[in-house]
Amino acid sequence: KLHYMNYPDLINTTQQKAKSEFKEKGSLFIGQIFPIQNSEEAENILSETRKKYYDASHNCYAYKLIDREEIKYSDDGEPNGTAGIRILNAINHYRLSNVLIISTRYFGGTKLGVGPLGKAYYNSAVSAIEISSIITRVNFSEILIEFDYDMTSHVHHFLNQSGAKNIKNLFDEIPKIQCHIKPENLQKLIDELTLVSKGRINITILNENIYL
Repeated sequence: KLHYMNYPDLINTTQQKAKSEFKEKGSLFIGQIFPIQNSEEAENILSETRKKYYDASHNCYAYKLIDREEIKYSDDGEPNGTAGIRILNAINHYRLSNVLIISTRYFGGTKLGVGPLGKAYYNSAVSAIEISSIITRVNFSEILIEFDYDMTSHVHHFLNQSGAKNIKNLFDEIPKIQCHIKPENLQKLIDELTLVSKGRINITILNENIYL
């Protein structure tokens, strides 16, 4: 039987990147939100952003991934607790996952003080979230099914019953199908196909916890 880590069935995330800007006592805050799948993707976006805004005073950020509940944030030289954690607070307030928010500051000559500075970074993150498209994504597993030709109609029948998505027929010496299926439907599919094929079927889990 299959065993799963306790990943949620649904997550809220952003559909695409979005950017907002505002000024606070002369300082310009540029808030950007990005959809991400892993920390490598987040670090690449951070690297590109630092190059783009190389002359900025600070590039503060927070990201949150559903995988291993990974969280990372940085004040990037701002007073401790005024930036990264405030951006993360905004992510948590909207219950988002698989997002990166970067708040870039161009210092305008007037110090804001710790309280107002923290509020400015929080507002920078919130404004980016509010202009982005927040969507709900569903947890799927990606599987590969290998079977005999005479099983083709059975396989398609059970896949349709199980609500499989992105069904791709791969032509090889034997028929193969790659698709996405909800984890809670996977064991039933395996049981049904194994029974009807008398065990002459091979199902491989390629990836888990893909949010579509």
